[in-house]
Amino acid sequence: MPQRHSKNNNDLAFFTYDEKKKLGYGTQKERLGKDSIKPFDACSLCLKPFIDPLSCQKGHVFCKECIFECLLAQKKDIQRKIAAHAGQQKQEKEEEEEKLMLQKARDLDAFDQQNHGAVPQYNDKNFNRDKNGFHGANSVKATSYEEEALRTMKAFWLPSATPEAPAKVEVPLTDTICPEGKEKLRMKTLFPIYFTEDASVQKKSSSLDKSYICPSCKVTLTNTLSLVALSSCGHVFCKKCAEKFMAVDKVCLVCDKPCKERNLVKLEKGGTGFVAHGDHLEATDFKHLGSGSGLGLVRPAMKT
Repeated sequence: MPQRHSKNNNDLAFFTYDEKKKLGYGTQKERLGKDSIKPFDACSLCLKPFIDPLSCQKGHVFCKECIFECLLAQKKDIQRKIAAHAGQQKQEKEEEEEKLMLQKARDLDAFDQQNHGAVPQYNDKNFNRDKNGFHGANSVKATSYEEEALRTMKAFWLPSATPEAPAKVEVPLTDTICPEGKEKLRMKTLFPIYFTEDASVQKKSSSLDKSYICPSCKVTLTNTLSLVALSSCGHVFCKKCAEKFMAVDKVCLVCDKPCKERNLVKLEKGGTGFVAHGDHLEATDFKHLGSGSGLGLVRPAMKT
């Protein structure tokens, strides 16, 4: 019985579609599973269930200890960069002053030789004489200018003489940024948030098994719901209840504390498998074949 030609043809000068597919050539796509999605009750830094959660004005949730350590580390790094920048400016100023002093010394020396020397000196390079009296194209010995040029010559083909560009320290930013949203963040802009635990469900005392509900409609909070926190008191509601009651009554349903519409902060969380959620849950990776080998070399795919 004859075999299928498209599956067993190995004498072609190019790869067939089936061979490329078996080697993993091209863009590989894979849908992210549940383990790759951050739950709503997880810290954005340690990715563990949060402890004493704090939220920024953009809705990113962190553990209190994690975000404080992050901001303190950023402040230390900013101080280090400021000190390095100040040291660089001081060094540049000293080098500039040294150049000015050397230039003044050369001018005074040239003036003194011009007025008190027996042989007139020439400022033109074409008439520049060295200590041995040779000048111009007929010089047999290297002049002082040529000696200096040979000594300071940079050769790109010699590792020891390769020129190095001076590493300059840019002016550092003095503001700490949010590690998740990349916007400016200060400790005083963080506010604590409080979730309502589901007391009707009998579960273990472990913090990993906690279940949270909306204090208004008693719906269990999951990644499928959009959550809103009040920056005035920190209580968390589902988006429907927040827009229906808090935005109209201007008061929290739990503690009766007054709130305004600007106090409603939408909490950021991981996506779900639903298309309407608006998250891209498909990971892509491009593979191309290596020269002379059947293995694919991987390089990151461009985000679209």
